[in-house]
Amino acid sequence: MTSPPRRPLLRRSLSASLSLALAAVGTAAAVVLTGAPAAQAAGFPAPSPLSVPGRGATVPFKEQEAEYAATNGTLIGPDRRYGTLPSEASGRQAVTLDAVGEYVEFTLTAPANAMSFRYSLPDNAAGTGRDASIDVRVNGASPKAVAVTSRYGWYYGGYPFNNNPGDTNPHHFYDETRTMFGSTLPAGTKVRLQVSSTAASPSFTIDLADFEQVGAPVAKPSGALDVVSDFGADPTGAADSTARIQAAVDAGKAQGKEVYIPRGTFQVRDHIIVDKVTLRGAGPWYSVLTGRDPSDRSKAVGVYGKYARDGGSSGVTLRDFAIIGDIRERVDNDQVNAIGGAMSHSTVDNVWMQHTKCGAWMDGPMDDFTIKNSRILDQTADGVNFHYGVTNSTVTNTFVRNTGDDGLAMWAENVPNVKNKFTFNTVILPILANNIVTYGGKDITLSDNVMADTITNGGGLHIANRYPGVDSGRGTAVSGTTTAARNTLIRTGNSDYNWNFGVGAIWFSGLNEPINGNIDITDSEVLDSSYAAIHLIEGASNGLHFKNIRIDGTGTYALQIQAPGTATFDNVTATHIAQSNPIHNCVGSGFRITRGSGNSGWYADPPACTGVWPDPVWTNGGVPGGGTGPTDPPTDPTDPPTDPTDPPEETGNLAQGRPVTESGHADVYGASNAVDGNANTYWESTNHAFPQTVTVDLGAAKSVKRLVLKLPPSSAWATRTQTLSVSGSTDNSTYSSLKGAAGYTFDPSSGNQATVTLPGTSARYLRLTFTANTGWPAAQLSELEAYTS
Repeated sequence: MTSPPRRPLLRRSLSASLSLALAAVGTAAAVVLTGAPAAQAAGFPAPSPLSVPGRGATVPFKEQEAEYAATNGTLIGPDRRYGTLPSEASGRQAVTLDAVGEYVEFTLTAPANAMSFRYSLPDNAAGTGRDASIDVRVNGASPKAVAVTSRYGWYYGGYPFNNNPGDTNPHHFYDETRTMFGSTLPAGTKVRLQVSSTAASPSFTIDLADFEQVGAPVAKPSGALDVVSDFGADPTGAADSTARIQAAVDAGKAQGKEVYIPRGTFQVRDHIIVDKVTLRGAGPWYSVLTGRDPSDRSKAVGVYGKYARDGGSSGVTLRDFAIIGDIRERVDNDQVNAIGGAMSHSTVDNVWMQHTKCGAWMDGPMDDFTIKNSRILDQTADGVNFHYGVTNSTVTNTFVRNTGDDGLAMWAENVPNVKNKFTFNTVILPILANNIVTYGGKDITLSDNVMADTITNGGGLHIANRYPGVDSGRGTAVSGTTTAARNTLIRTGNSDYNWNFGVGAIWFSGLNEPINGNIDITDSEVLDSSYAAIHLIEGASNGLHFKNIRIDGTGTYALQIQAPGTATFDNVTATHIAQSNPIHNCVGSGFRITRGSGNSGWYADPPACTGVWPDPVWTNGGVPGGGTGPTDPPTDPTDPPTDPTDPPEETGNLAQGRPVTESGHADVYGASNAVDGNANTYWESTNHAFPQTVTVDLGAAKSVKRLVLKLPPSSAWATRTQTLSVSGSTDNSTYSSLKGAAGYTFDPSSGNQATVTLPGTSARYLRLTFTANTGWPAAQLSELEAYTS
C-alpha cells in the first residue's frame, strides 16, 4: 500500500499543546509610552514606531496619524480584537468618514510634494472590492480626486483565505495609495482628505498619512541602455512591455552596461529574469513596473533571479524603481512576488514593493544578498522570506507595513540558513503571524529593529524550530548564537484564533525539536504588549539570555511559560503588568530561571498556574486602554453595520477556522489543518494507535445534517477506506452517537472526499472517532466540513 506524501504544513496552521505558563522581560529606556502628540481628534495616546531614536528604518517621510489630526469624522478604537476595523490600524485607532463633507486635515510639519495615505473601504457583496475616490484639498482649495479601492483588501475564511464575503473571519481591511501635489508645499500647509460623495463607498476610514519631499527623477547614467528609447518599452502602460524590458536586460548583461527604466508606468506580465546586470530607474515615485497576465493569473510582474536549480543569478543590482502589482488573492504556489529566485552577491536598493504576494521570497541556496533602503507594503503573504539555504544575507533600513503574513522571515527548510541579518528595519502591522522571525538558522542577527502592532497568530519577535525541514539532522535548526539586540517592540503579540489564547511579544517554539542554542536578547524594550512579554511554547527552549530589558505594560503576564527551558535574566525590569502574579508557569521546574542582578517586577515564586487565561488589559504607560473582548472576530468590522459584507447566519462550512482538538498527531500534522480551509494540508493522528479522535467546537449548538470529509486531492494519494463514527455534545462532556461506525472510501479520482449524513441533532461539539484506515496506520483528514443542509 502506498503511503501518502509528506506535504508541507502550510505555514499558518497552528497546533500546540495547551499546557499553561509564561515568561518575562525588561529593557533600557529609549521610548516612553506617553509620547503621542496632542489629540485633536481625541485619539488615545499611543507611542509611534517611527519615534524610536537610533532604531528601525530611517524613512524619507513624516507620518501623521488620523486620530491626532483635525477632523469632523468619527474616531474608532482603540481596539485590538481580531476582525475589528481599528485592530488593523496603526496604534489601533483611526477615523471613519461616512458623510459628504467629512474630513481629516493634517498640518505639514516639513515641506512636502507628495503624500501616501492608509485607508479602508468596505468590501462589496461579491467580494471583488469597490472603487471610489476621495478629495485631497490643500489649504481648503484646489480639490484633487484620488482613486481609492478595496480590491486589495478583505480576505475571509481559514488559511490561505479567500474572497468570499459569505465566509467567516473577515480581515486585511486596509490599503495605501500615493499622490504627488505638483509643487512643494511649505510647512504649515493644511492638507485635507475629504469625502465628496458616498455613492461609490458608504464610508472611508483613514488611518494615517505620510508626507514626503520626493527628489527630482534620477537621470539616465552615461552609457546605460534605455528600455524605452533603445528597446521600445511603452511608458504609458498601454502595451505589454515584458519582452522589451527582458531584451534590454539581456543586452545589458551581454554588453556589460546598466539598464535604465525612465519615468513611466510599464505593463509587465511575467518575470523579468536578471543575472549579472544592473536594472535601475528614475526613482520609485517615477519608474513603475506593474501588471498581470490577463488569462494566466499565476503570471504577474516580478524581477527574479534564476532559480538555484538553473544555476542561480549573481552580480545583480536593482535600484530606484517601484514594483506595484495586482495581486488580490493568496495562492501559495503562484510565483507572483515582486522579487524572487536566487541572487548571490546582489543588492536591492530603494525599491518600492506593493500589491504583490511577497515583497521578496528568495529561494536558495544563495549567498551575500542585500535588501536596503526599500519599502514593502500591502502584501498578501510575507514581506521578505529568506528560504532554503540563504547565507550571509541582509535586510536593512527597510520599512515594512501591512503584510499578509510574517513581515521579515527566514525559513531554513531542508538547507541551512547561516549568518543572515535583519537590522535597522521598521516592521508594522503584519496581519497574520510575526513582525520578525527566524525558523531555524545558525548565527542569526535580528537587531536594531522596531516592531509594532501584531494582529493575530504571532508575536513581535519569534525564534523557533518549527515548520517543515527545520531540524538538527539537516543542520537547519536554531544553532550557534542568535543575537537580538537593541530592538523595540510596541503593542506586539496578540490572540491566536486557533489556540484561543495570547501569543507573547517575544516568543520561542521548539515544536519540531528543542531549541539548544545560545540566544542573546539584550538592550531592548517591550512596550504595551497585547498579552505576555515573553512566551515559551510547543517544546523546550534552552540557552535563553535576557539582559538589559525593559518591559512596560503587558495585557496579561510578564512571562508565559508553556514549555520547558532554561533562561538567565540580568537587569530585566517590568512595570504595569496586568496580572498580580507576573508569571504563568504550569511546567514547574521544567523551566529553570537563573537570576542575576538588577531585576525587578517580573519574578514570583510560586508562579500562577490557573489553567484559565485571563482577559487582557491593554495599557499605555500603565493606563488601561480597553481590551476584554472575545478572541473570535465580531460579525461586522465594517462601517456602516448594514454593509452587505456581513455574513449571513448559518451558511457555509461551520467548522472552518473553529477550535479543534485531537487525541494526538504525527510530526507537524496537527488537527488545525483539518479546519484551515486548505485541502492540501492534513491532520494525521498518532500512528499505530487506533482509536483516534478529532473534535471541533462550532461555537454554539448547530443542527448539522451533513459532513464532508476530505483528503488531499493529489493523485499521489492512493485510494483508502477509513472506518469512523460521529458523536455530538452540547457541553464537551457527554457525547451521544450521531452516526455509527462505517467505512468511507476516499478515492483521488473522484475528489478524495466522502460525505456523512447526520440526523440534524443539535450539537456544539462534533467528534469523529477513527478505528481503521486501509491506506495508513493512522487517521487522516485534510478537511472536516460541517453543514446545516
